[in-house]
Amino acid sequence: MNNYFATVSRGLEEVAAKELIGIGAKDVRPEFTGVHFRGDRELLYKANLWTRTTFRILMQIARIKSFNSDELYRNVQQLDWSKYLEPEMTLAVTCTGKNKNLNHTHFTALQIKNAIVDWQKCRGGKRSSIDTENPDLLINAHIDQKHCILSLDSSGSSLHRRGYRPAIGAAPMKETLAAALLDLAEWTPDLPFLDPMCGSGTLPIEAALKGLNIAPGLYRDFGFQTWLDYDRELWQSLLKEASDRQKHELNVPIIGSDRDLNAIRQAFANAEASGLEDYVKFARQELSTIEAPADRGVLICNPPYGVRLGKEAELGELYQLLGDIFKQRFKGWTAYILTGSMKLSKQVGLRTSKRIKLYNGAIPCTLLKYELY
Repeated sequence: MNNYFATVSRGLEEVAAKELIGIGAKDVRPEFTGVHFRGDRELLYKANLWTRTTFRILMQIARIKSFNSDELYRNVQQLDWSKYLEPEMTLAVTCTGKNKNLNHTHFTALQIKNAIVDWQKCRGGKRSSIDTENPDLLINAHIDQKHCILSLDSSGSSLHRRGYRPAIGAAPMKETLAAALLDLAEWTPDLPFLDPMCGSGTLPIEAALKGLNIAPGLYRDFGFQTWLDYDRELWQSLLKEASDRQKHELNVPIIGSDRDLNAIRQAFANAEASGLEDYVKFARQELSTIEAPADRGVLICNPPYGVRLGKEAELGELYQLLGDIFKQRFKGWTAYILTGSMKLSKQVGLRTSKRIKLYNGAIPCTLLKYELY
């Protein structure tokens, strides 16, 4: 059993923990912007393949004393790096956290890199080259007071990059946040789904991926595939299992609409890139003309709130319109608004049944729930 750590967006720790428990993780323990858990190599592969709300899966390899740069260098050199790295492999080091003496993450990462390549040179004269874009081994260091936690990054690029989104609109929502909103809204594939302000289509596409039980990591590569202990046979078996578990029908509509024609074109392109063009319907439509496509369902939207798009003073009418449409046309539905402005949310004019605090990037937001009768 290895110690793992999944990095997540602030406010989504519990959602990610539930996901990890669902794939068999042990000793799951959420903390600020992450989740600790334990498991074997198969679980590591599954966490990368199946989790929809995590950014990276780190495998801890050491916890060393690092009061200052000299102590950090010495203790990094005490480790047997031949278990993880050969001179022909490329290397990169990232760092988070700091203490009184190690207060610059770039310098700390450089010190760790120097210790590793010097260790290699002392044992054979050859050293790994540095590749910050696509290394064979990506090492994550986290300074925690007088210690440094060293981990291998099994994900490579962030897991929110599913590989389907070549077209990105203004102020795009990360796929991980979209997946988390679906979980928090308790959306299930037997319920119609609508996003009337869909932008480049992230929410409807994530709903279709979930509804069809398509593993979010099915069509991308991962950092662990270049590790020395990579088990190709195990990975291929997990890919086949994931492919076999896919569904090929959705019995309810999944719809995204937007007034912006360019946004809808981007949404179409993303749906095609993900192979979901037959399962998600996108249409250019003014918000004022939106009608419920069924007598029940879930609606989620992320309207502007004056931080990335629009000015807060000009958006009050939009929020008032949302409230009117919910009340008049969506009886029997559950609606959600993700907003970073509580002042604007008051313009909706409806009573919320639940408020969930979370973050959209660095922006503090609230997910507002409206039960419409």
